[in-house]
Order: sequence, then structure tokens, then C-alpha cells
Amino acid sequence: MPPMSQNRPPNRPPHGKPGRSNDRPNDRANDRGGDKPRGPKPFGDKPFSDRPKFDGPKLTLAGKPGGKPQGERGGDRGERSHQDRPPRERNPHDRAPRHEKAGPRPPAVPNGAVWLYGTHAVAAALGNPARRLRRLVITEDAQASLAAERPQPWAIQPEITDRAKIDTLLGARPGSGIVHQGVALLTDQLTSPALLDALHRPGPILVLDQISDPRNIGALMRTAQAFGASMVIAQERNAPEETGALAKAASGALETIPLLRIVNISRALIVLKSANVWVVGLDGTATTRLSGPAYANRRVALVLGSEGEGMRRLTRETCDEIAALAMPGGMESLNVSAAGAVALYELTRGL
Repeated sequence: MPPMSQNRPPNRPPHGKPGRSNDRPNDRANDRGGDKPRGPKPFGDKPFSDRPKFDGPKLTLAGKPGGKPQGERGGDRGERSHQDRPPRERNPHDRAPRHEKAGPRPPAVPNGAVWLYGTHAVAAALGNPARRLRRLVITEDAQASLAAERPQPWAIQPEITDRAKIDTLLGARPGSGIVHQGVALLTDQLTSPALLDALHRPGPILVLDQISDPRNIGALMRTAQAFGASMVIAQERNAPEETGALAKAASGALETIPLLRIVNISRALIVLKSANVWVVGLDGTATTRLSGPAYANRRVALVLGSEGEGMRRLTRETCDEIAALAMPGGMESLNVSAAGAVALYELTRGL
């Protein structure tokens, strides 16, 4: 090995990186110094031009002009392109592709507004002066049914359309559970009164502890109105906002009985107790049976817990009394809306 030169090669910067020059590549000095011009690196003792050619199988990409499939090296693994593969059968439980989803997306609803649908719910909303009405869309066939519930003139001019247009506005499609009966009303949501203001209304009180199904809440509101309850209280965090499904299940009761959304149920019960209201929690495991005549001289707030979990611990501890429904038939429990109906009937029995 010849001794290393102490002089840097021309046009070579520090740290061994080759520099640039205006000379042509064949006129530059070799990286290791000297005057020998750059050329093709040798293959053994022969230049590349005299290197023997490789005559074995060549690998080329499929689809290249003049090329062979990739399977020459690994059997027939690459002989089929993705276009030749059979289509994969889609699992029926997989999410459907975007273009296969049924029904168009409904148009956006303004903040604070809600679409109510169904003859009874819309008729009751049209008769509520506290409602701010935005649009009333109805089919020709549904006009007579709505007029029978709420005689004309209505507080808003109706838009005559077909059922398909109402389906689009509501996002109704098979399995959605939206049955609009050919009428829909876009209106602002109602403002709930304060708890102390609602206490001026007479009658028992229905308290819902973490019941989140809008249809159950709507059915309980309908029952509460039927048995003269003053209000329905639900927890703000878990109770749904006013929806078309809730209003349809309430069948007009949403317009006549206030639905209060309270942040803390146990604190609301303390407020009720301070207003001389007797708080009774409903639990199927309780040994005491709910009896209406026992509360003849007291105003009662009936507390219902969610199905499955029942009342929460703090809610249960805040109640004055825990009672169960008398069910001589041996059933362990009822649906929460059915249990609420039986309990309110028992409380008002004999009035």
C-alpha cells in the first residue's frame, strides 16, 4: 500500500467529501489523489465492458412492456395481478361501504331547533304559544288528520310535499323507527322552568334517575300527564334532549307538562324535601309495598331508576322511603315506563 499523500487532492473539501468543479467528469482527479482520470471501476482485472453477461432468469414487474410475470422465481405466486383475483365476499356484519348506505343524509338543523313528527305531537306543538315555529311540512293526505286534532288556521303556513321529502328531512329510512304519518314540524326546543317555579304546579312529581331512552321518557311524560303529575325531573347529563322520538312517545304531553333537566338529582331531592315533598324510591327488592292511601295527606315525589341498575346509591340514600310494587303474579320487574304508570295510578288511587 503506497504511503498516503500529505497534500489534499485538488477540489476536495475537508472531512473527505468530494467537491465540485467546472471540469468535466473525465478530467477530475481520482478521490485518492493522483492524475489518473476517473473511469469505470474494474470487475476483477476486466472493465465492465468485458464483463460476462448474466443469462439466468430475469425478474421484471408484471405489466411492463416485454417483461415476464414475477412468478418465474417463486412458482406461480406472482402470475396473477390484483385485477385477476376473485372479489372477496363481504361479511354481512361488516360496515357497508359509503355508497351502499341507504337514504340520503338529512339536512342540518339550526342550533336549538328540533323536528317534531306525528299527528298528535305536531298538533299539540301548534297549540302551544310558547313554541317558536319554523317550518310545517305535510302531505295532502295528512292535512285532514292534523286539522281534526288542531283546527285551522294554524299559526304557520304549511308546505305541501310528499312523503319522500319528509323522509329526507327527518333522515327516515328502514329501521330508523321514525314514523311521521306525513307531517313534521321544525320548531325551537322548549325552555324548562326553574324547579322552585315548577313546584307551584299541583300534583305528584316524577323523578327519573339516569333513564336515557327517549321513548321511555316520552311514555313516562304521557303517563305523568294522565295522572295529574306536576312535572318530570331527569338528570341533565344522561337524559336525552328534546327529540322527535321523545315528543311522539309523549303524544302531546311534552307541551303540557314541564320536563326539567337537573344537574344533580340528589340535591334536587333535598330541595323537594325542604318544600314538604315526601320522596319515595321505587325498587322491586324493597319489603315495603307502595300503597296510595298511606300517602293521602302528603305530596309525593316518585323516583324511578334505570332498567338493570336501578337507582344510584346516593339517590337511594336521599329518599325518605323505598317501596316496591305489589305484583302477585310473580313477575320480578316491569319495564320502567309500565312501572311508572302503575306507581302513579297507585298514588292517585282514591283521589
